[in-house]
This record gives sequence, structure tokens and C-alpha cells, in this order.
Amino acid sequence: MPHQATPAEEASAPPHPHQIANQLRGENAAVRELLLALSVGFTLPGPLPEELERRMADGQAEGMEALVARAEASGLLQPGGTVAGAVQKAVLTATPTPRVQALQRELVGCYAAEDRPLGELARELARSGLADQRVAAELEKAGDRALEHHPALAGQLYDEALLAGADEMATAARRAQSAWATGDLDSAGRIIDTLLICPDPPDLQRGADVSAAVWAQRGMLARSADVYSWLGPERVGPSGPAAAVALIGHGNRAGAEAMFPAGSAPSSPTFLAVAQAQTATGLMESLSAEPHRGLLLLIHASDTLNASGAALPMPDVPGALAALVALHSGEPHLAEAIAQTAAAAGQGGDAVKPRLFLLQAWAAMQQNNPDEARLAINEASKTNHWPLVPRDEFLGVALEVGLARRSGEVHGLILAWERAREAMLHTTVDLYNLLPWGELMIAAARLRETRRISHYLEEAWKLLRDLDNPPLWSIPLHWAAVQAALLSESPADVAPHAAALVRAGDNSHFASQLASAGKAWVSVLAGSFKASDIEAAARGLNAVGMPWEGARLAGHAAARADERQDMLRLLSCARDLHPQGNSPGASSEGQPEVRGAPGSAQGSGNGAVRPDASVLSEREKEVARLVLEGKTYREIGETIYISPRTAEHHIARMRRRLGAENRSDLLVRLRLALEAETPQTSDSPAAPMGAVSVAGRPTN
Repeated sequence: MPHQATPAEEASAPPHPHQIANQLRGENAAVRELLLALSVGFTLPGPLPEELERRMADGQAEGMEALVARAEASGLLQPGGTVAGAVQKAVLTATPTPRVQALQRELVGCYAAEDRPLGELARELARSGLADQRVAAELEKAGDRALEHHPALAGQLYDEALLAGADEMATAARRAQSAWATGDLDSAGRIIDTLLICPDPPDLQRGADVSAAVWAQRGMLARSADVYSWLGPERVGPSGPAAAVALIGHGNRAGAEAMFPAGSAPSSPTFLAVAQAQTATGLMESLSAEPHRGLLLLIHASDTLNASGAALPMPDVPGALAALVALHSGEPHLAEAIAQTAAAAGQGGDAVKPRLFLLQAWAAMQQNNPDEARLAINEASKTNHWPLVPRDEFLGVALEVGLARRSGEVHGLILAWERAREAMLHTTVDLYNLLPWGELMIAAARLRETRRISHYLEEAWKLLRDLDNPPLWSIPLHWAAVQAALLSESPADVAPHAAALVRAGDNSHFASQLASAGKAWVSVLAGSFKASDIEAAARGLNAVGMPWEGARLAGHAAARADERQDMLRLLSCARDLHPQGNSPGASSEGQPEVRGAPGSAQGSGNGAVRPDASVLSEREKEVARLVLEGKTYREIGETIYISPRTAEHHIARMRRRLGAENRSDLLVRLRLALEAETPQTSDSPAAPMGAVSVAGRPTN
């Protein structure tokens, strides 16, 4: 049965609109006029509409106190002079729109006469449909005040200003900036397109900045550079530093210097202008043979922009650029701190925060902290309700590739690579995304997919040549090329990149360590190395923030060491650089730790655990010996007359039984297990390189 209202509920229920309308018709005209004025926005005490004031002055209506008392007695006016919501709606509905808007304009005039701001009333008037330039102007000013620090609010205010009659083109650049700052790139781009096709667009510099920022976030920094080239040095004005950032990123240093000549002072002494000028100057310094001052200037720029709290459209923020320069300098811990501080300060607003989190993730990955990296990736994906922009999406998938590669999970690497292939199609090469391209270069070599990335790599090398091969920006890509060449077993391809690292080593400790590591890798591949040299190179990689790479080098060398003592020394080095348990559930390829398998026994005097071959079947031991000879699945199958798939299954079972973390770990365990069964003499032939994949090439 339907609920029957009690007398108490009926008494407290709001009156029906028809009841209110009937009650209003029963009141005298003066009371209705008073209620209409208060519903429109007039207040008590205060000036009221001229018509009502005139009628009271002529005696055609009761005095104000009597009118208020009558309205309160009828329940249409609340104590304090406010009109109840239901009554206000009924009054405004019953009154013709022209009459309501005439009273609204009169109200605006009262505020203007007293030089009082409309405040929230302006928003209410605009939303009610009042077109009045005074209201529009006040909403525009309110939007301007909110734009740099509260862009979402600014966007609402500009939209309401349009409702009140603001000029669409005059507000276009500011509306686009608010859309960009909140991550709505599509809306920002559409607004800017309508502006830039005008013969003489207003607020042109701001419009160019927004357009360039949108293109940059879309992963097309070349188009950002085109925007500023179209604007030209004669019109760029205070946007010169932003233009320099875009043009340097595109490989056009001469164009950047035309926009912002070396030694230029900030356009004003404000935080924003100083931060922008330091950003451009720091980037130019980073291109020099001794780029250390560039990092210092970029950190200063990031700190200054953090202090300002403003979100300005620019191709990239100084916090991100400083973090990139730190990563390119072999200081991932510093990069992580810079990006964390910038994100906490809200540098660049919500639009930039995902990029700062992803750079934190990259620094964490490089320092072999995969859990922290994934936490930062998660933060980037939930920063705002918009999907990641193409630039950030590309960086994110490259991170996934890097994490999968380091975990040793081939299936995960293949899935991440497929996502990366898709993301590549939506971005272009620029100076500020060389790290992800380097990571993808290594993964492509690992997966024999180099053809899918070769075109992009050609663009990357050309960009660096256009900038006269700046050492700082070139070093990580040369190192990635060395790694890719090693994976592809192309010693000839190693030489030019190794030589570049050696040359850069004169002014860069980072490059010097990478050059030593590259030399060590070549010696491991050649099967002729000293354990002390490998250990020094591995620890050198750790010193420049690359512990995973150092442990991987030591682990691979351990699997190829002729002497058991050297093998154990290198295993100990690998454990030092990559202690097991740092990343639960993830195996890190190339960093073996000799653990006990079921039935294993402790080795004596060295703390190592010697796997026991008794857990392996005779067929598995036969397969194990062939694996240690460096044979692929196919070659194993041809040798003992089994299918490559069966060989793969045998190896997978051996890995599980011996508790191996990864391929390199498996090879070390197999070697130790077989040595225990049939000890090798000191002049036995060395085992092939530790990490040999199904294609017979070193894994990475």
C-alpha cells in the first residue's frame, strides 16, 4: 500500500508550486514586486528597483517595513529577507523573461554605481541567461585571476563569460590555456585552431604557447617547433624561452638562439619569467661539451617554477627537463628527487603531473627498484580523468618494456613490446624522448624486431647530428646501441658507439664508466676476460646508477668464467649489486644467485650453494650439457633427435627443479650441478656466454 502522510509530515512538507502560485496571485502587487526584486538578487537592507521605490514614495504601496511584515506573515519571505527556493522559482517562472532581465540589469547597475564587485552573483546572472557586457567583463577578470593556479575554475568562468556576451575570439587563448592545463587537449586544440586562422588573432603569444604545448603532449614536438617558427623572432616576445625549448628538442639550435639569444635576460623579474629564461639557458648549456652547468640551471628553474605555483603552457617544464638531464648524466637518484619535488609542488598543473610521475618511475627502474617504478606508473595513470597523452603513453609503454626486460619474463616483454609498437605510431623522435627510444632499441634487438624501429633510430641519430652530437644527450643512446649490437652479435656495430663513449669519457664520468662496461662486455663475448676487470666495470655501472646492468654483466661473465674461483667472485659481485629479494616475485635476468634446489648441498668454505644433479633425469643432463655448449633449441633437437619444443620443455623443467631465477642463473646452476657429478679440470674449455636464448644470442 502507498505510504499515507501523517498530519505532521503534511504540515512540514514544502508547499506545492500551484499553491504558491495561487498564494502569490492573492497578494497585493507591492508584495509581489518585493518578492520579485529579492528573487532577482536585490537584498535587504539595500537599494531596491526604482519602480518599487517610486511606488512606496508616492504612497501607492505600503512602507518597506509593512511590506516585509506582510510577506513574512504569509510565509513567502523568510526571516532575514531571503526568499525560499520554491517561492523564488515560482516568482521567476510567473514573471516574463524581459521583465526579469530588466531587473537584473538594474541590479548590475546598482553594483556598478557603488563600485561593488558582483562576485558569485555574476555567475548566477550569466547562467540565468542575462547577456550584459558588465557581467561578462567581471567574469573574464575572475577567470584571469584563477587561470594560472586554478585552471578548471577559470575555464568555467570563461564559459560563463561567453554566456554573458564576452567576445569569443578575445577569450580564445585563455580558454584554450585552461583546457590544456586540465588535460583536455582536444578542446584546447579546437579552440586554438579557431584563433590562429584569424587574420590578426588577439593574445597571439599565449595562443602560440598553448598550441606548442598541445603538440608537445601529443608527442609531436616538431609541430611545436613549427608553431614558433611561424610566429617568428619578431613576434615571439616573452615566449622566446618556450620557443627555444621546442626548437632545441627538435634539433634546431640556431632557430632556438634566434628566439632566445644566449645571455638573454628574463622578460621581467617575476618568478615565471626567470624560470622560463633559466630553462632555455640550461638546455643550451646542456648541449655543450661540459654540460654540468646546464643541470644546475634547470634545477634552479624547476625550484623557481615550484615556488610560483603557476601552470603555464610550455613544451616541457623545467622539472621534467632537469630530471631528464640528470638521467642522461648517470644520476637517477637526483632525477627521482627533482621529479618528486616538482610533482608535489604541482609544477605545470594536472596536465604535467603524469609526466613527472613517469620520470620518477624511470629513475626508479634504472636504480633497480621495480616496485617503486610501478607505484609511480600507477600514480601517473590516475592523476586526472583524462587518458595519458601520447607523449606520456609512449614513455609509459617504454617503462613497461624496460621492467619486463629486467624481470626476465619473455612473455611479459612480448606483450609490452606489442603495446610499444602501437604507441610508436602516435609519437615522433625528439631530444627529450631518447631514453625510451634507447630502451626500445635494446628490446627490439632482443626480440629480433629491429626492422620495426630502425626508421625512428635513424631520426634519433640525425637529430643528434643536427645538434653537433651533444655528449650528454648522446651517451645513453650510444650505450643502448652497444647493448643492442651485443644482443645481435654484431661486433662491428659495437665499435662506433664504443668509440663515441670513449671520446665522451674525457669530460663525462658517466660516459667513462659506460665505455669501460662496453669493453668488458666485448671481452665476455670473446670469452677472454679477467674477473677483476669485469667486477670493476660492473661496480662502475652501479656507481652511475645502473646496478641492474652491472649485476647482469657480472652474472653473464660468471656463467662463462673458466675458473670456479672467478665464477664465484663474479656471482658474489652480482649479488652485491642486485640482492635477491629486493623485488619480490620478479626475477632479474643476468643476476644469478646460487640457491639450493631440492636435494642440494652446501659448498665448503665459500658460502655458495651447490645444486645437485640428482634432481635431473639422464635426458635432462644430456640437454643441460648441450645448453652449456651454447646450442639453441633447434640445435639441441638435431643433436639428440628431439623436437625444439621438447628441448624447450626440458629446459623449463630444469629451471624449476634447480630453482633458477632466470637463464643466466640456470646456466650457472647447471654448470655447478654437472661439475659436482663430473668435475672439470682447470684446462677444460670454457662454457659459452652465460645467457643464450633460443636463437643462440645473448639475452638482455
